[in-house]
Amino acid sequence: MESLNRMALELTDEAIDFADELAIEVHELDNGAMVLDFGVDSPGGIEAGLLLAEIQTGGLATVQTGIDEIEGAPLTHVEISTDHPAMALLCAQKAGWELSVDGFEGLGSGPARALVAEEDEFQRIGYRDASDFGVLAVESEELPGEAVAEHVADMTGVPVSSVFLPTFSTASVTGSVALAARAAELAAFRLSELGYDPLEMLTVTASAPVAPVAESDELAMARTNDALAYGGQVHMTVDSDFDRFEEVASTAREEFGHPFVEVFEDHEWDFYDLPVEVFAPAQVTIDIVGEGVEVVGRTDEALLAESFGL
Repeated sequence: MESLNRMALELTDEAIDFADELAIEVHELDNGAMVLDFGVDSPGGIEAGLLLAEIQTGGLATVQTGIDEIEGAPLTHVEISTDHPAMALLCAQKAGWELSVDGFEGLGSGPARALVAEEDEFQRIGYRDASDFGVLAVESEELPGEAVAEHVADMTGVPVSSVFLPTFSTASVTGSVALAARAAELAAFRLSELGYDPLEMLTVTASAPVAPVAESDELAMARTNDALAYGGQVHMTVDSDFDRFEEVASTAREEFGHPFVEVFEDHEWDFYDLPVEVFAPAQVTIDIVGEGVEVVGRTDEALLAESFGL
């Protein structure tokens, strides 16, 4: 398979070429790194969010929008599908890189993680990328500068002039779209953490509602988690049975039963104080090849309506 970063770079070049149409801005830093503003100072939008999700998955997923209802209200939903779950979702899309550089705080996702390959997923899958370019999507309230780009270059081993940082705020249309596209990744990650071999995940398709844009990144983080934990639906085709499939869906409804803004406030916005089991999609169908189908969890439209202000 071609390098994840090479495939992501082709999509990043597309974003640069169509920046005006996507309502994004491109900034070349003094050290040659490229920052793409997908939704910090630029408005971004639905199409920007869809392309960003493709970049985050290294071009190995199809991402599109549709309309579905929540409590009778038509809302945009994002659907993502991949035949390469281990590579697209765990080696690329997973938001596993915490950036804290010279006062800058952000969360990195995308295939540049595979150039470092220090997270457990890479050992389980047996993959490490090799590329002269690094593409890291950054979720942050501010755009990264030269110090962040140099840190990414040092960690990945690529020249700083070959670092590309598409960046978005959680509280943006782009952010709501890109985060809705994470339902599949959350299911794959949860199943992998439970001990299932990621390479036995054959296909994954998922859908989640696009949360209304909030007035702050904190509230946006809460709403986008609601969209996934109470509205995310996933269908997985896997190669073998497993005795812990029932643990893949989110336990947020049973654990708390409230919008995440209340949950986060109760835990003083300390995400690490929450059970990891809540960060998963609401409902998961698991199709075991030749053996049967299991369905675990369920969505909660009433809670979503409360969270989204419907």
